[in-house]
Amino acid sequence: MKVENKASVKVPGKTEETIQSVFETVPKEHLRGLSRVVLVDKIVPDSRVPLPTTQELPGLYHPRQGNVQPWCEIALSALLPSDGFFKRLAGRLNFKPNLAYLILSLQAQHYYLTLSHGIKKHQYEGAIRTYVDQYHKIWREKQSGWRGKLFKPLQPYIDKWARSLRKKYQEDKKK
Repeated sequence: MKVENKASVKVPGKTEETIQSVFETVPKEHLRGLSRVVLVDKIVPDSRVPLPTTQELPGLYHPRQGNVQPWCEIALSALLPSDGFFKRLAGRLNFKPNLAYLILSLQAQHYYLTLSHGIKKHQYEGAIRTYVDQYHKIWREKQSGWRGKLFKPLQPYIDKWARSLRKKYQEDKKK
């Protein structure tokens, strides 16, 4: 996958390697046709997207138009805020997982809009969300080091505990 950096914002180190590692978790047949990922400062207003929402978009999928292959655009200003010390710090600390989630969501849009069949328009959002969650979990497990391997056997117990807490919260909310 070709990565183009057209941003003036200083990009954290190993961003291109992070992007490539995310694409390695997804099956190759799901990437068919997707040509490039472009890193920009902000999403440029487009005739397809209303002007106020483009300033807040962290990413945009551009489907195939004519003989131009589909591609993804990522706005670094949404992932790396420049106002306030703590916002900048939080943006830098969460950059890799946020970037991975964003890339997976754009790739899932590509997969469901171009390659999968039998999904109706109103089902796209849920299908894309489950796809992204599934592959983001796989990517996280590949990225985790010794801590991930240490807590892997405890994961079923933690999930069971989370489900029981969620159930208790829902019951309390009903009352």
